[in-house]
Amino acid sequence: MVKRIGVLTSGGDAPGMNAAIRAVTRVALNSGIEVFGIYNGYKGMVEGDIEPLTKASVGEIIDRGGTILGSARLPEFKDLEVRTKAVAQLQKRGIEAIVVIGGDGSYRGALALTEMGINCIGLPGTIDNDITCTDFTIGFDTALNTIVEAVDKLRDTSSSHHRCSIVEVMGNRCGDLAIYSGIACGAEIIVTSQTGFEESEVLERLRDLDLIKKKRQAIVIISEKITDVHQFAKKVSLHTGFSGRATVLGHVQRGGSPTPNDRVLASRMGEKAVDLLMQGIGGQCISIRNNEIISVPIEEALNMPRDSRKKLHNLFDRLV
Repeated sequence: MVKRIGVLTSGGDAPGMNAAIRAVTRVALNSGIEVFGIYNGYKGMVEGDIEPLTKASVGEIIDRGGTILGSARLPEFKDLEVRTKAVAQLQKRGIEAIVVIGGDGSYRGALALTEMGINCIGLPGTIDNDITCTDFTIGFDTALNTIVEAVDKLRDTSSSHHRCSIVEVMGNRCGDLAIYSGIACGAEIIVTSQTGFEESEVLERLRDLDLIKKKRQAIVIISEKITDVHQFAKKVSLHTGFSGRATVLGHVQRGGSPTPNDRVLASRMGEKAVDLLMQGIGGQCISIRNNEIISVPIEEALNMPRDSRKKLHNLFDRLV
C-alpha cells in the first residue's frame, strides 16, 4: 500500500481548496499514510518546497478561502526535463503519489506525472465550473454566491437612479457563472460566449425595457473578455433611457469563505482521491455526477465536449 502521498494546488485559487487539502490530509493520516504539502504548485515540486502535513497543520482551515499551500503557474512543466526534476524531488522524499487540486492545465501535469510512475489524482478546483466531466467544481458555488450578493446590492441602487448595471463576471470559456447568477438574480439580459454579443440587439432590448416595459432599472450580466464593459456602459447612456454603469467584479469572485456546499464537495472529493491512491490507481480525476462522487480517466475528461447550457438559457428566456 502507498505509504506517502503529496498534495498541491495549482492554477487559479478557488474557495474550498483548503477544505480539499484538509480532507486529503486527514483521510490519509487516519489510514496510516503520511502526507506532504507541496507549496506553490508544480513550481514548488520542482524546487523541492515540500513539507510534512499533520492534522494540526490543516486544522481551522476549512472555512478559509484561498489555499494555504499557495499556487503558481509553471508552463515549463510540459518539458520532460523539468518534470524529471520534479519526480526526483518526490523520490528523494519517498512520495509515491500526488493529489492535484486545480483546473484542466493542472490535470495535464497530473497525467504526465502518472505516465512517469507517480500516480496522480486530480480534484476540480476552479470557480469557472469549466471542467467538463463534473457537474460542479470546487469553488463555483462560493463564487456564484459572491456574484449574487453583489448584483442584489447593485439592483437596489440602480432602481434609485434609473440605471442599467452591466456586471462583468469571470468565465470566458465557460459561461456558467453568468447564466446561473443571471437566473438567480433575475437579470434582464445575460451575455456569454454561447449567446454571442450583438451590441445593437442588446441596446434595442434595453430601449424596450425602458420605453415599453417601463423598467426603472436593468441588470446585464456578461462573461469576461466578450466586450469592453466600460465602453458599452457609455453607449447604454447615449442610446437608451438608462444611465449605464459598468461593474467588473474581478478577483473578488475568487475570495471569501467557502460555502457549506463547497466545503462538503471538497471533503467528499478529497476522500475519494485518497481511496483511489490506496488502491494503486492514478491518472484519474474526481467528479460529481447526479450527486454521486465518481472518477474519470484524466485523458477522457480533457477530451469531453462541454455540456450544453441550452436548457438553462431557455429557462432564462421564459423568466424575463
